[in-house]
Amino acid sequence: MMRIDQEALNQTIVTLRERLLALRNAEGHWVGHLSSSALSTATAVFALAQVDATRHQTLIDRGLNWLCENQNDDGGWGDTVQSPSNLSTTLLCYSALAVAEGGSLKSEGLGVGLHERAVPKLCLTLPGALEKTEAWLRREVGSLEPEALAGAVIGRYGKDRTFSVPILTMCALAGRLGAGSQAWRCVKPLPFELAVLPHRLYKWLKLPVVSYALPALIAIGQARYAHRRPRCPVAWLVRRLARERSLDVLTTLQPTNGGFLEAAPLTSFVVMSLASCGRADHPVVSKGVEFLLASIRDDGSWPIDTNLAIWGTTLSIAALAAWAEAHPTLPETERRRLTDWLLACQHKETHPYTQAAPGGWAWTNLPGAVPDADDTAGALLALHHLGIRDEAVSNAVAAGIGWLLDLQNGDGGIPTFCRGWTNLPFDRSAPDLTAHALGAMGVWVEAIDSEPQTVPAMGRAMDFLEMVQRTDGSWVPLWFGNQSVPNKGNPVYGTSRVLTHLSRVPTAYRRRMDTACERAVCWLLSAQNADGGWGGAPSVASSIEETALAVDALAQSVGAHHHSPVPAMSEAIARGAQWLIDHTEKGRSTPACPIGLYFAQLWYFEELYPIVFTLTALGKAQAMLSS
Repeated sequence: MMRIDQEALNQTIVTLRERLLALRNAEGHWVGHLSSSALSTATAVFALAQVDATRHQTLIDRGLNWLCENQNDDGGWGDTVQSPSNLSTTLLCYSALAVAEGGSLKSEGLGVGLHERAVPKLCLTLPGALEKTEAWLRREVGSLEPEALAGAVIGRYGKDRTFSVPILTMCALAGRLGAGSQAWRCVKPLPFELAVLPHRLYKWLKLPVVSYALPALIAIGQARYAHRRPRCPVAWLVRRLARERSLDVLTTLQPTNGGFLEAAPLTSFVVMSLASCGRADHPVVSKGVEFLLASIRDDGSWPIDTNLAIWGTTLSIAALAAWAEAHPTLPETERRRLTDWLLACQHKETHPYTQAAPGGWAWTNLPGAVPDADDTAGALLALHHLGIRDEAVSNAVAAGIGWLLDLQNGDGGIPTFCRGWTNLPFDRSAPDLTAHALGAMGVWVEAIDSEPQTVPAMGRAMDFLEMVQRTDGSWVPLWFGNQSVPNKGNPVYGTSRVLTHLSRVPTAYRRRMDTACERAVCWLLSAQNADGGWGGAPSVASSIEETALAVDALAQSVGAHHHSPVPAMSEAIARGAQWLIDHTEKGRSTPACPIGLYFAQLWYFEELYPIVFTLTALGKAQAMLSS
């Protein structure tokens, strides 16, 4: 059996712990740092130009320059600077470049649109960037004709219009799909009039967008209506009558800082759509612009979201807890401070966006966030790790467990935001979310008063996990992927997370999952690469994040006494831990790779992930290997 270098292991853990603690902000929690996004930058630049290109010229120029400087060698753009070119982001960047091509892009008959302006002096690489982009699109699509571009986008997203219609809307506004109203023939209309109906009806209306995209449904639907009116007189009349009322709904959905979901792309699509149809002075637009101006980075780019503060903090707490049994890390005063911060972040009122009941947590404490299953489970686990037990914690935990129970779908699984709203991917039950909720319920099930409701719900959740486990023993997650896997899935992440979270459920409740977990462990062992690390799937290049997740899962499974080949697991854990020590330079270097999937499957990387995942994994590996 391989012997791990214990001194190097200890040194790596200490270095990672010190780095993680140093990343806290003045309030004592973690904010993290999300990768800059070409897609966010392109949409933000274009939205500012739609509202007032002259006023925002400096920021527009900086954004365009960032795009030109970060264009891939093949002429396209990916979601991150480490991502291969893709059609969606490249088309949006292609549309953004239209801002600097000179001339007017005003929409016919509306008198509102991009202001005429000279080509930015700073954007010296624009002509070459544009030429390379068009060459990439011709290779990818075959033509720059509107029908070809639109067909390629629709073909990628299918029936889900959550992202295809916004992309084509921006292309139409940029003149990439033709001139005037003809450009809009390729843009599917969105039924924005449905937004005026009671929220409780949404799950029965079969909306063509997922729950989080309601602002886009309203704003883009209005833009499409303004630029190309429906031929059916009834549809024309209904939408005309619904314009003001749906804008009132949109106003109630907008957070105080103006950023829908704290996301530059969604906010930008709303701003550009309303501005293009004569609503540039609407309060929703003004607040959206304020958000965009506040979220630009020093280098001229925008991130995909402001931050993942709650998510990053709960992961960091888990990472410190994995090492804390033998080496206490946080004194009680700091644990109390983090506990109080998490309690303050819990949503106390019904959310206007998804009508989510009180009790959940979102990914950030900023006003644009929406409570969701993954972050609620993460917060519940973090409160357990912190170890503070008082009435406030008990009440918060009971409310959080109740929130998860109310979210559970009829299939037993847990979705992200809304129970049974649509059947589109990001509203469906998912194994990673379901297992996370199970783990959170599991650590608290014997300490809260809702056990009679919780235990049956846990059983239904385990039924779901058994049902969706793949024949090879793996699970595929919803919110994480791997760019190098053919279908972009990440069974290493999904399987690792399900195993880790199930291990937190008391033995008496999870015994029925032993066979499923055994199969999952065997699959995870078989997916280990020859170098000792893991990628997103077998034979995919090893990464820090995925190797750490796999080591974490295997070490946690050993601790939970799964009926698995322990010698083989110990060997795999030791090899994986040594890989992490070597490839992080004993904790000193943790380059992040794109692993996260944001809304509409946009890739991102987060600088906290390799640190917290590795610290968690090595802390558990050290405990297991020394026992």
